[in-house]
Amino acid sequence: MSDVRLRSSQGRWVLLTAVLGSGMAMLDSTVVNVALPRIGQDLHADLAVLQWTVTAYLLTLSALILLGGALGDRYGRRRIFVIGVIWFATASLLCGLAPQAGVLIAARALQGVGGALLTPGSLALIQAVFRPDDRARAVGAWSGLGGVAAAIGPFVGGWLVDGPGWRWVFFVNVPLALVCVPVALRHVPETRERDAAARRGFDVAGAVLGALALAGVTYALIEAPGRGASPGVVVPAVAGVLLGVAFVRVEGRRADPMLPPAIFRIRLFSAINAVTVCVYAAFSGFFFLAVLQLQVVAGYSALQAGVALLPTTVLMLLLSARSGELGQRIGPRIPLTVGPVLCAAGMLLMIRVGPGASYVADVLPALVVLGMGMVTLVAPLTSTVLASVDVDRAGLASGINNAAARAAGLIAVAALPLLAGMGPEAYRSADQFAATFRRAMPLCAAVLLVGALIAWLTVRPAPRPATPPTKEPCHPECTYHCGVASPPLDPGDTPHQPPPTSTPPPTGGDGPEGPGVWT
Repeated sequence: MSDVRLRSSQGRWVLLTAVLGSGMAMLDSTVVNVALPRIGQDLHADLAVLQWTVTAYLLTLSALILLGGALGDRYGRRRIFVIGVIWFATASLLCGLAPQAGVLIAARALQGVGGALLTPGSLALIQAVFRPDDRARAVGAWSGLGGVAAAIGPFVGGWLVDGPGWRWVFFVNVPLALVCVPVALRHVPETRERDAAARRGFDVAGAVLGALALAGVTYALIEAPGRGASPGVVVPAVAGVLLGVAFVRVEGRRADPMLPPAIFRIRLFSAINAVTVCVYAAFSGFFFLAVLQLQVVAGYSALQAGVALLPTTVLMLLLSARSGELGQRIGPRIPLTVGPVLCAAGMLLMIRVGPGASYVADVLPALVVLGMGMVTLVAPLTSTVLASVDVDRAGLASGINNAAARAAGLIAVAALPLLAGMGPEAYRSADQFAATFRRAMPLCAAVLLVGALIAWLTVRPAPRPATPPTKEPCHPECTYHCGVASPPLDPGDTPHQPPPTSTPPPTGGDGPEGPGVWT
């Protein structure tokens, strides 16, 4: 479609639908973090159960989100989005009713399936429905409002945990879905991929291999602190790695892969996904541990811990849309370099938070710096992912980027306690948890700095303004970029060569896959 204006009535409804759907998933991920200590107490669970409460959701989400994007491209993005919202709300209801830890973990895995259907669809709706010159601002608003949903999660979760109880952090998704579904069906136009590739089969084998590979590695990382290098840990780890290798080989050989290797030949797309892995691994590890640190070590209640994180909410609400516009104007390189550095500084400042910590002197400065970093990088990161591919591949690109983010978060939550030396009962002791938290924050900061370095080295700077034409093109049939008749070449483009008079000029761009693609 691609003809809806952001400022129109329909444009606002489309944006509201996308924000409600993605915000529901983002809100859930953060409210659950706040509820973890109370879940552990109520269900008599150790740290491994708390990790599985988070990672079971991330496991199915990251493994199936590519399939969710492909389903939307083929059968209709609105249709799959609505199915995902309904599925997610139903699984949330099961989570809230879970009588014991095993049922809760299974219901969280089902929640991830719903998330895999609705998450890529929310962003693909924006990319497919809005006019090209409105997309950057729409994505910025989507990122900001969705980020607000994630940021207010700790506050909402704390209020619910201290009030009606932790089960309500799951029940809250049901009324959100009851609002989102009717709005989507009434106001959002249906869009689907026009390319014939959309009619090919689905890569079920790839989805299964990817899920099993992640499950094996995750299980080994979570169980290792309590069981050491036992066969019950080593065998799943090895199996996960081997299944991962098999996944890569299958995707390389299939005609219709879930994860097409050719898309990673697009230089910008590959670079942004590498940055995404670093950023969201650090974010997931930080928020999993920081909320526990505030409650277990600093002595905050669940509500106080949630309120403590509100500065990131305010900053995302006020500045994310403008950040998207700034990234469009100056290019993504600077925001994607500066943003992770600021976030790393904020995480290092959190090391000062301990027993009796002052909120104003210790917690607030760290969260302000972290929030500014999130504002700087989140909207440009999302916009650049979508801008790196054509609109018909929006669902696929969104799915891959989301899969990278969720898989990174999954591995971080599973691995960070192990790397920091956190035992199964560490969250029950303030001294033990504080010691491991101080070891974990530099690890998160280091991963962010790697992401900043990748962005600086691989993302192109913003192009210079085009030089106005001063004379005719150097050849009557010329369709190449010439220094006097069109914008300057990007680094790596082929310098202009006038075509022979007997051969018409090529029209395929820099190579067989088009401009900016590695060949």
